[in-house]
Amino acid sequence: MTVPLDLGACLPAELQAPTTTITRVAVGLSGAGVYRVDADGQAFVLKISDESEPIARWHTTLHIQQLAAEAGVAPRIIHADESRRAMVSAFVVDRSFPMLYFTPATRDAAITLLGRTVRRLHDVPLPPEAEGKSPRESLATIWALLPSSAVPAFVSDAVQRVLAEDPPPADRAAVLSHNDVNPTNLVYDGEHLLLLDWAAAGPNDPYYDLAAVSVFLRMDADTCKALLAAYDGAPPTPLPAGFSYLRRVAALLCGTILLYMARQSGFTGTTGDETLESTLGLADFYQRMRSGSVSLATGEGKWLFGLALVKASLT
Repeated sequence: MTVPLDLGACLPAELQAPTTTITRVAVGLSGAGVYRVDADGQAFVLKISDESEPIARWHTTLHIQQLAAEAGVAPRIIHADESRRAMVSAFVVDRSFPMLYFTPATRDAAITLLGRTVRRLHDVPLPPEAEGKSPRESLATIWALLPSSAVPAFVSDAVQRVLAEDPPPADRAAVLSHNDVNPTNLVYDGEHLLLLDWAAAGPNDPYYDLAAVSVFLRMDADTCKALLAAYDGAPPTPLPAGFSYLRRVAALLCGTILLYMARQSGFTGTTGDETLESTLGLADFYQRMRSGSVSLATGEGKWLFGLALVKASLT
């Protein structure tokens, strides 16, 4: 396949060769297009941000990923093109972090690797231009875009309860947070763990990244303690109130975002029959994904995943 002119122009000159191929990989939640580039026996990733993204935000994301790459927690950036909002980074062969984590013999090593990786990110100095808002504020923003009549009653109750309660006082200073740590954004190369998709990165409570990934990986309390111990380089301690709170908020925020995305894709929304008990849990949802009976590429898949995450926030 020859290089399409518009995409080929986003590459550095040394990759613009007749034998270079570009294959679409995905469309990110931010609307960015993601492509695999194969050139002269090497592979790269081309990401083109949505043209509606403010250029200042694009620059901030680029700077943050550069800092993360220097810290060894993000793929190395090869090329950036401001005029096209394009970024080319090294392609990392994924050896599957979930497999490392869910294999009993390597589970402890996986938890340690995850905790230390997040800590390396959080030790990166927070760029002064980075902006962010609290997960609770983000939840309020997305909830305002999602009619309560379009979701099951237990979702509305969960959101309103979190928005009405006072968060526990933060006991740690804000850090440079990825803000979207989930298994699809984790790449394990056999030795190191890297994070992908830095569009949401910015200042946040250090517990948020840890809380979010603990939800997606279905960690129990003891595993959460081990994760925090690896992060702090200290023995396990009782779970801090701030972590437990942000675990609920992260599950609810991510779930609500997926419900909104499902609606945006044309999914009709609630049938009126859904209850907390009848809603799939994360384990059952993941099993259906593995079997191919549900796909995140569909509105229904996003809807079911969103409900499963909301259920996780409550249980």
